[in-house]
Amino acid sequence: MLSPLTAPRIVGPTEGKAGSLGSIGVRFIVPGEDTEGGFALVEHPMPSRHLAAPLHRHNREDEYSFVLEGRMGALLGDDVVEAGPGDLVYKPRGQWHTFWNAGDEECRILEVIAPAGFEKFFDELVDAGGAKAAGPSKMEELSVKYAIDFRFESIAELCGRFGVTFG
Repeated sequence: MLSPLTAPRIVGPTEGKAGSLGSIGVRFIVPGEDTEGGFALVEHPMPSRHLAAPLHRHNREDEYSFVLEGRMGALLGDDVVEAGPGDLVYKPRGQWHTFWNAGDEECRILEVIAPAGFEKFFDELVDAGGAKAAGPSKMEELSVKYAIDFRFESIAELCGRFGVTFG
């Protein structure tokens, strides 16, 4: 008999908790508990020309962004890349990075987080009403809890450099 963790199932295009992180959205598709912590899968819908996050780096997990539709720009260390439907962007742990919708239409990506755990940061941020509503003290608390470093001062420079908005 299959355990609940390995039971086959289909997650439809409107299933899973969804919410706003402030500048972009998130929909939870496969929680880490379902993969025994191996990975988690979320979807990020991004409005046109929106920055997803300030420069940041993860200390425990890698991220893989698969573009479903639209154009995703990313700053990976010193490299600027742009990806379209069917492209996969690898963001390894320890690397400063950010990403944004580089087009005039909505961009949707599937984000694989491996190992799982960081998806809970998104969940807590949704419950707090997004980054702006959460405020600096909550963001600091979440940063420590989920071992992520942010450079909040990078937002203005990134918005100007890539022609995007934040929040």
